[in-house]
Amino acid sequence: MPEWPSFDSIARVDMSLDTLIPDNPNKPYDMKELIQKVADEGDFFEIAEAFARNIVTGFGSHAGRTVGFVANQPMVLAGVLDADASRKAARFVRFCDCFGIPIVTFVDVPGFLPGTDQEYGGLIKHGAKLLFAYAEATVPKVTVITRKAFGGAYDVMASKHLRGDLNYAWPTAQIAVMGARGAVEIIYRKDIGDTARIAAHTKAYEDRFLSPFVAAERGYVDEVIMPHSTRRRVARALRLLRNKDLQNPWKKHDNIPL
Repeated sequence: MPEWPSFDSIARVDMSLDTLIPDNPNKPYDMKELIQKVADEGDFFEIAEAFARNIVTGFGSHAGRTVGFVANQPMVLAGVLDADASRKAARFVRFCDCFGIPIVTFVDVPGFLPGTDQEYGGLIKHGAKLLFAYAEATVPKVTVITRKAFGGAYDVMASKHLRGDLNYAWPTAQIAVMGARGAVEIIYRKDIGDTARIAAHTKAYEDRFLSPFVAAERGYVDEVIMPHSTRRRVARALRLLRNKDLQNPWKKHDNIPL
């Protein structure tokens, strides 16, 4: 992969990233702002911008080397994965893997989009394409979880379970099967009318399951990092993985879900 001179220090920190995530977990923010503040000189070339805008794909450079960025976009549909977003991201990941381009993934995904329209449209099949693409990719894969990472959508977004090389999380990250409120209303259905008890159960669920430090303890996240140091940590990860050489088991061809 050709390397271009960059005048942007890999040690640069951006303190504004510490306040990028709103205090309200249901409030959106622009994920492109994070990509631009991590990429060399803020230069990001987006691919398929008008299609499936709930996921962002495109190219930038990092320490002078080309990287592919994949990121959920909380500004559109809260960043959920639907059939179109899964297909768009899967094709981009396959492209990067074809040409040896490292992949940096920013994750803020509340899950897959529910509904019969999505089911009839093949959401499971298209979601499996994204899972397959990430699992099969042998290029360096660096993942940063910024906020929500719930359920199967967390898995398919370059998680450790799909051979992610280095997976980081911000302190604001929430990694679990589902959000606290939804889980509590299922587990403690009999207490739904009691606001105080539901609030207590929600707080207990958040402390026990949603903390990124719980995921780090179990090895699903390599390290919890401060947002302002994201560029430096991604640069270090890519430098560490520069000579990565991973060979998939030989077979005539892969059996991607079509």
